[in-house]
Amino acid sequence: MIIDERMAVFIDSLDRGNSTFLNQIEKEALEAQIPIIRRSTQSLLKFLLALHRPARILEVGTAVGFSALLMTEYGGENCHVTTIEKQADRIATARENFRRAGRDARITLLEGDALTLLEGLTEEYDMIFMDAAKGQYIHFFPEVLRLLSSGGLLVSDNVLQDGDVVQSRFAVTRRNRTIHARMREYLYLIKHHPALESAVLPVGDGVGLSVKRV
Repeated sequence: MIIDERMAVFIDSLDRGNSTFLNQIEKEALEAQIPIIRRSTQSLLKFLLALHRPARILEVGTAVGFSALLMTEYGGENCHVTTIEKQADRIATARENFRRAGRDARITLLEGDALTLLEGLTEEYDMIFMDAAKGQYIHFFPEVLRLLSSGGLLVSDNVLQDGDVVQSRFAVTRRNRTIHARMREYLYLIKHHPALESAVLPVGDGVGLSVKRV
């Protein structure tokens, strides 16, 4: 927990919630122990969508499609989401969820390795939502920056690793040290890159917000 648990619960209690369908998808994902974006991150995303009004969104990491559905629901009728996923079981569930929601025409699901698919994309996006393997963010970054339009918004989720990112590398488990090092490198990169203006917020599991300079 990055912030005090009582405070987090109180803030989440103020949220007006989502549609019945999104609530059902969230419930199904949690029962299947598939991680989806936390309530506080959902609130932040909805705010950013209302503020930025992106027409073209790229998502790296579909899972069961919850965040893609949330973004089409709160992004306006002209919002289209292109989302990337490589796990076959999650792809099948996401496609079924998109069909159930009647959003097939507004969500394009690309199947396969994210880096390979990113390298093949040529369209620019108004907003990019990174919610994939945390250790890969640093590798995705050059392609993500290329695909982000001038004035576009990059949202990087789960960047504080439940607070572990502030710890010494020797304080985290050996199996997490590579991810720990790469995430610290990624955070330094987005905060110091000359093409970006970035902020890191202790929301959910940590969210990086970056605007590409015009």
